[in-house]
Amino acid sequence: MNSLFPSRSRASRSARSAALQVATGPDLNWIHDGVRHRVTVWPEVRFEFEGTPGVWREGEFAATAFASTALGVTAAQWRRYLEFVPVAERKFLEGFSYGRMAALHVIVRCPELFFTLATTPALTAFLSIHLNLRGGEEPRWAEITAVFEREGLFGLLQWLGLPASRQTLSILGNIEDPDLPQRLLGPLRAALWDPTTIWALARAQHLTDERIAETCHALAA
Repeated sequence: MNSLFPSRSRASRSARSAALQVATGPDLNWIHDGVRHRVTVWPEVRFEFEGTPGVWREGEFAATAFASTALGVTAAQWRRYLEFVPVAERKFLEGFSYGRMAALHVIVRCPELFFTLATTPALTAFLSIHLNLRGGEEPRWAEITAVFEREGLFGLLQWLGLPASRQTLSILGNIEDPDLPQRLLGPLRAALWDPTTIWALARAQHLTDERIAETCHALAA
């Protein structure tokens, strides 16, 4: 009899487990600075944090909140989440590891830039920290979209403080891993204005983090 009918406690645990799965679904959940954060499933992607227990509020996340997902969001969570993402966007996001959440944030905030970023993924890192690069108090996603629509990709490069040239795009396109460390973005941007450094970077067919760091270090010295 007991083998045919689960006990009340087992049934209760199963019900609670099922309810939890329904409640969380494929959303990405993690804790940053003691606050629960989540990103809701595609296509209605919302970046939310728990203001009070059980109450979620949409808002802009700090860069450190995105960085914390490298430890707070598991590979299994990402696999489940990406099942709901269209193929092109999924493949793009799978090219990132440490910066995957920041990359998701960029393409959600600026979907018009997606195909450009798919061609030059390394540009995503610069957009993700544009607030650090340009200064200001609030992210400027609407401004980014307006600049891109009005002036195209070269206008966007200029807005980011990068040389607006095909050579810049070629160098960014040769970067092997789009997960560029944030510590390299400022020095790389400065290096791209130096003719000697540009020549050294342009000759490299496969730019690694180590090669970029060495080149930027040589320029600083």
